[in-house]
Amino acid sequence: VPDIVVEKVEGEFIVLVNDVAAPRLGINQVYRKILAGNSVDTHAKKFIEGKLDAALWVIKSIEQRRMTLYRVATSLVEYQREFLEKGVNYLRPLNLKQIAEKLGVHESTVSRATNNKYIQTPVGVFSLKFFFASGVSGRDDSITSVSVKNIIKKQIDSEDPYKPYTDQEVTDMLAKKGIKVSRRTVAKYRDELGIASSNRRKRY
Repeated sequence: VPDIVVEKVEGEFIVLVNDVAAPRLGINQVYRKILAGNSVDTHAKKFIEGKLDAALWVIKSIEQRRMTLYRVATSLVEYQREFLEKGVNYLRPLNLKQIAEKLGVHESTVSRATNNKYIQTPVGVFSLKFFFASGVSGRDDSITSVSVKNIIKKQIDSEDPYKPYTDQEVTDMLAKKGIKVSRRTVAKYRDELGIASSNRRKRY
């Protein structure tokens, strides 16, 4: 179940916190009535007041966490708008510090807010951590490793199976697109994609 749902309405992306699975917390009115009456002794009254204060703190903390998640998700959607409209090749490099500075919070707050959280978007369901993609040297330094992997996969998917591209040939193709990565990096990304080397892909 996604924690965040993003929908496009009249050209704008709307962010909704999906908290249907979260319990609705409230204060039992019985205890409020006890405090309002005169039948309870001083020690019991102090005990109940202490517990009510603790309960209110828990409720406030949960609401604050929900608000932080909403603010982080809204910032991510603003920053990665092109990705949401055009696909994975338009995912921009981003780190926790950038979002933290924008929201005026600590990086650890953003990290905790996005940990094990998922977002449903018009282009699929993703982990919030997915949006914090590292960048590689490329067009205007605005291309992520995720995008490069996607380009590599598409390039290999379209190759001649009798003459598959070598890692160096893929590296050269990327260079023509303005993406500067080493042959070793291409080999690493290919391995991470679960794609065999050109010798093992070749058909005879």
